[in-house]
Order: sequence, then C-alpha cells, then structure tokens
Amino acid sequence: MLGSLLAGMLLLGGGAPLSVRAAEQLEVRIDGLQLPIDLGELQAWSRDPSSTTGELAAWLSLLDANGRAQLLRVLRAPLVSDRSFTQQFLASWAGQRVLDELDDLISTDQGEAGPLLYQTLNALLRQQRQVTTVELLRALPSRRLILKLDGGLELASQWRQQLQEQGEALRALRQLPLPAVTAPPPPPELRSSPPVQRFSLVVPHRREPLALQLRPGVAPTWVLLSPGLGGSTAQLDWLAAGLQRRGWSVVLVDHPGSDEQAMRELLEGRRPPPGAETLRERVLDLQAVVQAVAQGPLPPLGDRVVLMGHSLGSVSALLAAGLRPEPGLPQRCRRSLKGIPLTNLSQLLQCQLTEVPLPPPRPLAQPVAAVVSLQGFGSLLWPQRGLRPLKAPVLLVGGSLDLITPPLTEQLPLFLPDPQRQSRLVVLDGGSHFSPVRIASSRQALFQLGEELVGVEPQRVQALTLDLSAGFLERLASGLPPQRRVLGGVTAYVLDPALAQRWWDSLKP
Repeated sequence: MLGSLLAGMLLLGGGAPLSVRAAEQLEVRIDGLQLPIDLGELQAWSRDPSSTTGELAAWLSLLDANGRAQLLRVLRAPLVSDRSFTQQFLASWAGQRVLDELDDLISTDQGEAGPLLYQTLNALLRQQRQVTTVELLRALPSRRLILKLDGGLELASQWRQQLQEQGEALRALRQLPLPAVTAPPPPPELRSSPPVQRFSLVVPHRREPLALQLRPGVAPTWVLLSPGLGGSTAQLDWLAAGLQRRGWSVVLVDHPGSDEQAMRELLEGRRPPPGAETLRERVLDLQAVVQAVAQGPLPPLGDRVVLMGHSLGSVSALLAAGLRPEPGLPQRCRRSLKGIPLTNLSQLLQCQLTEVPLPPPRPLAQPVAAVVSLQGFGSLLWPQRGLRPLKAPVLLVGGSLDLITPPLTEQLPLFLPDPQRQSRLVVLDGGSHFSPVRIASSRQALFQLGEELVGVEPQRVQALTLDLSAGFLERLASGLPPQRRVLGGVTAYVLDPALAQRWWDSLKP
C-alpha cells in the first residue's frame, strides 16, 4: 500500500529540461543514523540480488525473505505504466498539494525534491513509456538524495492511529443500545417496469444540453439523484428503479466533465483529472433541473424535491440546497494538508474549493423536502455548524470500510450540530465508499477495484441502502426509528441526534 502511495505521489507535476548529471547516492536518515546507499549498486541488486556483494548486500541481508521480496517489487515495478494517462495526471491540483508535502520525506543536495521529481519524471516519459523507481531516482539531477524515514515512520504511525481509532469507533457503535430489527426482503425487481424517459435539457451554463433520465412515480415528492466523481446514471439506476417501485419519481443527471466519460478520457490520456472545480457546474445543473420540473419543460413530478447524491454528488446536493463553506477554509486546509491524507482523501477535494468560485446561494424553484447523502463529506467545509443551516432533515449514510470519506470524520461531525429531529446518521457495517456503485459488467468498469475498496458483496449493501433511504423518505414527518437493522446479513446502525451524541461521547478519552 505504501509503495502504491509513493508511486502516486510521484505522478505529479510539470515539465523542464533534465540535467545530464545523475544521482549517485541515496542517504537514508532514521533516528539520527545516516546510511549511505550507492544507487548504482541498488539498481544492480534490483536486477540480480545474488550477484551483489559489499556493504549494501550486508545491509539488505538484515531484511527477512519477505522484506527483500517486497523491496524488489517496489524497485522493479513501473511507477508509470501508461504514459498518456500519466502526462494528463501530472497537472492535478490534488497532486500538486501532495507533492508539496514530499519535502518532509525526501530532499536533495539542491534543496526541495518535489520540483526535481516531476521534472525528471516528465523528461523520462518523453523518452520511454515506463519508469521504475530506481530509474527515477538515478535520473534525478542531484548527486545525493536524502530519504528521511523519520517522516515516513511518523506518517505510517498517523495512519495506524487513524485506523485504530476507526476500529475503536466501530466497536463502540456496536455496543449502543439499539433495538434489533430484521428488514423485510426487498420486493422482486419488476421484469416490465415503466419505461425510462430521457430528456435533453438546454441550460445556459453548458454548451451541450444536459442529459437526464426520468423514472416517473406517483408520490407528491420527487428525488433528484446526483452521481459521484466519475459516476454515471447507469451506476445508480438500481437506486432510482428501487425508489420508483416504492412510488417516487426520480430524475438522474449526468454531470458532463466529471462523469464516467470524463474518467474514460482521463484514462485514455485525453484530459486532466476532474475534481472539485466541477462543483460550480454541478450545482447549476441541479438548480436548472429543479426549475425545469417546477416551471417546465420537464413534466411536473411533485411540489417538493429530495436532493440525493453519492460522494461528490452529495456535496453537490448540499451546495444546491444553499450551504456554502464556512469562513476560514484556507487556514483549515493549511493545517489539514500538513501531511499526506492517507485515510481521508476527500480532504484534497475539499481544499481545492479554496480556488473554486461557487455560484451564489439562491433558493431552489421548489422547497427541499430532505437531503440524502451517500458516503458524503464536508468536515473541512462545515466544521462548526455542520448541517445546521439546512432547514430540511438529512440522511447521512456511511460505510465502516470507507477510507475515502470515513464516517468518524466526514459524517458524524456534520451530523451532531443538526437540529432537525427527523435527521438520521446511518453506518453500514461492511460498507465502503464504492458500495453504492453498481457495475453491470466487468467491461464497464473503468477501475478494477478489489474487495478492500468495494466492500463485501455490494449488492447486499445496496439492498439495505435502498431500504433505509425509502424508509427515511416515508417517515419524514416522524423520523426513522433508531435501530440496528439487518438485511441479507448486512447490519446498519441508524442513529438519531441523541444516540449520535452518545456515540461521540463514548469516543472521548
């Protein structure tokens, strides 16, 4: 994992001429010790460990067989395996912020390592399609590199501490006095459901019409569903179809520039990675759709709207509902990004908003009946008031395996200040950040995500997510009862404000 992270750190940057002088020595510093390593010998060892002798061989012999094998994999594995993708990724805003923190881990005899790393990587990519760790280190225009393992160990210690805190929080959550409820099995999916209606909505802030997918229902309240970064209507249609079977009209919107097509273009090296800069257009998209339902040309679907979104889509929904970042975001980000965020990658997107001009808040064309946030975030955006300024109840759903928007830091603190008695916080035991994403076939998958990112059997988590979302909307007046709800072997902990505060208090030392 750490090797992958370091590889990701290095895929950042710009472009400048590369000096012909190559690095010769790597100096490892830890606990006051300085261990010089000849990079030529290290490269030779990575090619054939059995042929290496001398001081380096003696140091490496102290590693056990597993340690030597892991080091060999790191040294031999290409940091870059797709040149076009990497060259587009080099200008990433988030990448630049991570690069700023690399100087705590590595420096050169010329000072800061970050600029030299991306300049060197760019130069190598102009000559070859793949770059290994040793090749990058040897090509750096500095005779001596200084690897400060104390900084790396501190970073690893922070990571372990965060993971430990999340584990303790989950154990405390399981001990809350919640009545156990077995959810009824979901109704079978209809073989012949009402046809999906598709619309192209002309909007003033985009060159092309906005593509919408409508599943009509009969309830007086309708749902506007926003996918996450790189998501699509196809990935969340299971949720729209399930809500439609329960009576709600649902409009799914694809956000050009941050949808699945944008991620495909990124992987093909045809565009830079989308990020928080797309939030302005996303908010305007949601405002325009609500106005089109209230005033035409879309069909009238109801007199109130529920804003629902996954990940970045949930932030889009909260911003469309009228929230704006609390004052002091740049200062909070300077403190938060003093170090590389290993267990909360959403902080990078939140801090990018310091450079994003959001549209001024304005009331939607219809009242907001509720907001449903699936794996959402906002700890740096709303650290004091949380979701208190919203005048509608909120359902915050998180997953115990989510290391991108952890519930302990990204949902619970937002929920605590909420004065709406009908609002609920839900933690899905075994759910991950990608649990709401349904991929119809492996050919549609842009990224092959392992179980550690997707969670266990996401369709079971999705069934419980649908059950809870529908239950929340059905009980907007009274509130979904606090409970430990089980469906298909998956458990959800449903907390009201009082129980959420009790959970929070149990985590204090």
